[in-house]
Amino acid sequence: MFDVSREDIVGGSLARALVVLAGPLVAQNFALVAQSVVDLFWVGRLGGTAVAAVGVATAIVALLHVPLRTFFVGGQVATSQRVGADETDAARRVPFTAAACAIAVAAVLGVGLVVGADSVVGLFTDDPMVQSMAVSYLTAYALALVAIAASDTLESGFTGWGDTRAALYVNLTAIVVNVIFDPLLILGWGPFPRLELFGAALATAIGYGVGGLFALALAARGRQGFVLTREALRPHIDTARDVVDVGLPIAGQSAGRQVARLVMIWVVSAVGGPAGLAAYHIGSQVATVAFVPAQGVAQAATSVVGQNLGAEQPVRARRATWIGVAIAAVGLSVFGVIQWFVPAPIAQVFVPDLSGQALEYTVLYLQILAYGYWALGVIYTVEAGFNGAGNTDVSMYSTLAQYWAVRLPVALVGAYVLDLGVAAVFWGVTLSNVAAALWLAGYFYLSTDRGMLDQAATEAAASD
Repeated sequence: MFDVSREDIVGGSLARALVVLAGPLVAQNFALVAQSVVDLFWVGRLGGTAVAAVGVATAIVALLHVPLRTFFVGGQVATSQRVGADETDAARRVPFTAAACAIAVAAVLGVGLVVGADSVVGLFTDDPMVQSMAVSYLTAYALALVAIAASDTLESGFTGWGDTRAALYVNLTAIVVNVIFDPLLILGWGPFPRLELFGAALATAIGYGVGGLFALALAARGRQGFVLTREALRPHIDTARDVVDVGLPIAGQSAGRQVARLVMIWVVSAVGGPAGLAAYHIGSQVATVAFVPAQGVAQAATSVVGQNLGAEQPVRARRATWIGVAIAAVGLSVFGVIQWFVPAPIAQVFVPDLSGQALEYTVLYLQILAYGYWALGVIYTVEAGFNGAGNTDVSMYSTLAQYWAVRLPVALVGAYVLDLGVAAVFWGVTLSNVAAALWLAGYFYLSTDRGMLDQAATEAAASD
């Protein structure tokens, strides 16, 4: 009842396939959110300055994840298309090739992070305490990058295969270990030293290291044809090239998004100070909870679209995308209504001691965000339709326009020309989400009418 096979994905009910595949992914993403909430809860015990420092550090870390997304998304799409075409041996090669590439890139990024943390943090805040705490967090996070590269790439392989339950198990393992170590290393409980923000990042590294090992154990045992074999472990240049070709535009998309977010944080810091930074970070964490169902549906849709294209069924791939859009948009709209009416209690779930101007700014941000939640459901799932077809460049160009042509101009003009302060930054986020949803949905409709998915099906079925 709660399993879905390749035959179900390419020949059964699309709504059922999306819901069944999305279920473990939604649970997994909620677990990731719970991890962030727990991290924020324990960091919050160190005070508002620590929360602001993590807000700065998190934006920098997100930028470092950009190159790794090449292998996460590229691996999932390439795996799903080969599974759909019933090319089992070729499909098995993808996750392990992608993981090897991701680990190598993460190691280089980690070294650069340790060397350059002081200089980078200094670009975003001149508060010495915030700077010191953010650098401490980033120094330890260098280890987490390598562990995340291994764990998340293998997890993407399971998702592309259609085994989202295995992906859930891998993430839950990483998260539970992280949550256990958070208070031990942040506050120094028992025999553990009090490492504060350094300990928060170190707990993440330990958690994802264990998650990566568990993913390897599942693959060694074998699940639904995804099994660790000697052939799968051999270097395969053509497979790596395919993964990069599909995933590189996603990295470009993430780069555009994360650099823009860093600029937004600079603006928030300039016009809102530490209270604005805390509100922006808390609002982002709350929004992450709302996005969870849509992200799960989008991840499922990427695999469903990819497998149907591999099986040369473009009509089903198109239907899967629009069904996903409907599910995600409705779900996020419901959450938005709730958030608009009770923003303060929601904010204080994340940081119980939040008060004063930080609480005022956070309430304002949460209510403004709520107006555009439906649009995020559309964005995630329409992008999944393009990504599943291998047209990841569309998502990249859309994101660049969303952030650089709408979000940043609205924030800068509103804050510095119209003198609206930090509220302008918050409105920039929502207005850019609505604009992106409208143009993505329209372009997907036109592209599919012109045969985009038919061409993708032909190319996917011919791949080796």
